[in-house]
Amino acid sequence: MTDQPAPRDVPRAVRYAAVLSLRARRQAEPPPGVDADEYRLALLEDTYEVVAGLELVTAALVLDPPEQPDVEALTWPGTPIVREPTLPAAFAALHALGATEAALLAPDAPDLPPLLLGKLFRALGQAPAAACQAAGGGLVALAARLPLPSWLETALADADLDAPDALSKLRAAAPRPGQIPQGPSWHRLRTPDDVALLDPGLEGWESTRALLEGNPIH
Repeated sequence: MTDQPAPRDVPRAVRYAAVLSLRARRQAEPPPGVDADEYRLALLEDTYEVVAGLELVTAALVLDPPEQPDVEALTWPGTPIVREPTLPAAFAALHALGATEAALLAPDAPDLPPLLLGKLFRALGQAPAAACQAAGGGLVALAARLPLPSWLETALADADLDAPDALSKLRAAAPRPGQIPQGPSWHRLRTPDDVALLDPGLEGWESTRALLEGNPIH
């Protein structure tokens, strides 16, 4: 009987998930009677708490403009802060921090199920990127292996994750089909009517829930 070679250890992926706070882009519009800045911060805080609760994933923030003390104050001590104006630069900064895989998230998905992010990271075992599309168009999250392949870096240079055709444009830039599989979609809170998408029986989104007290969700 011949000796079998010992199995090779497969390095574990180093995963980061970063919430985008891009103030120059379109901001969530609150329901009547709710302060716009408080609403923006509540949504972002709850989205951050989703990623902060993930196992084997480091939560981070991406800030543009670079100084946003009100946003930084919402995070746990030691949270990596990336101050970059573009998506490729944000991914590159996360890679410089040690990430081999990273996801960028819209800041207005306070009730996003952590399982959906887990599915994106698992998809990276077969593809260089994976997306969670938003109901109504655009993306909730985009995950990718790092460093980015050149075609994706180029496509993201002027990408708008709020655009209805964001995913189709990224896929069109890929050298072949199947490079950006799509996980289950989810909703974002971009208009006053979108608060009706929140499920009061679903755990989480505590800051948003507290802010909306007295403002019926349904």
